[in-house]
Amino acid sequence: MQNRITKLFNIQYPIIQGGMIWVSGWKLASAVSNAGGLGLIGAGSMYPEVLREHIQKCKKATDKPFGVNVPMLYPDIEKIMDIIVEEGVKIVFTSAGNPKIWTSFLREKGITVVHVVSSVKFALKAEAAGVDAVVCEGFEAGGHNGREETTTFTLIPMVKEQVKIPVIAAGGIGSGRGMLAAMVLGADGVQIGSRFAATIESSAHDNFKKTIVDVKDGGTQLTLKELAPVRLVKNKFFQEVQELYQQNPTIEQLKELLGRARAKRGMFEGNLDDGELEIGQVAGLIHEIKPAKEVLEAIVEEYQQVKKEQLF
Repeated sequence: MQNRITKLFNIQYPIIQGGMIWVSGWKLASAVSNAGGLGLIGAGSMYPEVLREHIQKCKKATDKPFGVNVPMLYPDIEKIMDIIVEEGVKIVFTSAGNPKIWTSFLREKGITVVHVVSSVKFALKAEAAGVDAVVCEGFEAGGHNGREETTTFTLIPMVKEQVKIPVIAAGGIGSGRGMLAAMVLGADGVQIGSRFAATIESSAHDNFKKTIVDVKDGGTQLTLKELAPVRLVKNKFFQEVQELYQQNPTIEQLKELLGRARAKRGMFEGNLDDGELEIGQVAGLIHEIKPAKEVLEAIVEEYQQVKKEQLF
């Protein structure tokens, strides 16, 4: 299954595990990398020294390539980037910000840079900034999302038409069939988040993992667009947000309701009522919690089987 993405990262399969806050620590990243994909440590929920510890543990747990996902709105981003360089990380995925700010700094250090985008406009800006590839994320995805509400099915071919660098599809992909669909639309690889959140190695709380398995179609929705659009499970906190919307709230009132550490409370500490539970629409297709290796192998097997059946 060699192509531009497997060559870029020196991996066996063009499958990237999304760098999700509170979910993707060194255990998940190393398990995915050992299975032939590219594991990512999610730096967005880690203090700088905690990230250093995860990188060091990941290096001990795998001799395969792995990367770090860095949301560029992170307050201590200079420290995060310094640690990435000091620890010899070779792959960085950036998101939630302007790719121009850090791309040249990282590439000068010999680091492969990928930026997450939600539109053709941002894909072109990322390409102009010099990134090696883009992750194009449709709004089916869990967590923070683009304001455009463009779905993966339309985003991938539109971006592919405009850029020359490799395109990685994300949002709504959790199976071999989903992967094949993305590749047929023009993707060079896929980034999968929600399916890897529901694995043994995921650092998410067991309560949250069980919730992912229980989510049915229509069980998540994009909300809080005035702050930063985020796809959430419809739990008690989500309903409180909807009730507040009935009162035409100010941005300050929304911020006050959101408060601090909601995502940690929900996904990491397992508070299913008051926490923010971020997961993608594809959760409706996730029915069990399995080891990451088994998840990846099942995706590859189904991809190859369906491709053969369809004679692509």
